[in-house]
Amino acid sequence: MGKIENMDEAMARIESALYSAGRPLRIEELIRASGTESRTKTLDLINNLMKKTKSAFKALEVVILPDGSYVFQLKPEYSATVKKYASKPILPNATLKTLSYIAYMQPISSKQLVETRGSGVYAHLKELRQLDFISHQNVGRLKIYTTTDKFQKYFGIQGDVEDLKQRLFSKVRKTAGGIKQTSPPTQLIQN
Repeated sequence: MGKIENMDEAMARIESALYSAGRPLRIEELIRASGTESRTKTLDLINNLMKKTKSAFKALEVVILPDGSYVFQLKPEYSATVKKYASKPILPNATLKTLSYIAYMQPISSKQLVETRGSGVYAHLKELRQLDFISHQNVGRLKIYTTTDKFQKYFGIQGDVEDLKQRLFSKVRKTAGGIKQTSPPTQLIQN
């Protein structure tokens, strides 16, 4: 395929790549998608797309992530609104609970996970590894699980593990509503 000179066509290609990918795309991927073969032109087109999206849509956005990749997404504040309309979620609730537990308790052993989440956790771990949301290290006969960079990118999470734990705890506390707890358990969250 030849080099694209029509900037409207190049912009449409970037827009379609971001929309259909369903994941963040690196600038190199967007350069290929645009057909411009130019980093500068592609960055200009992305910036124009970000401005147009911001002015045309209230609930959608094109954002640059901390790692420099770009994503076309629903603004986080609208997630709860559209949940009932969304098609099949990427993860079943039980697997999502296991992932949340790993994110909050990491690093965590497979033994601890089975004790807490039950033997069904093995299927959850397999699915989460296939999605590259978790990784493990063998320590003797145990596997120790942690979340991956892909997990952070996919869920729009930035920061280190301790920061993640702090934010997860505050979200849980907010959703708990009636439960009164003034501070997180000190053994789980350390500054």
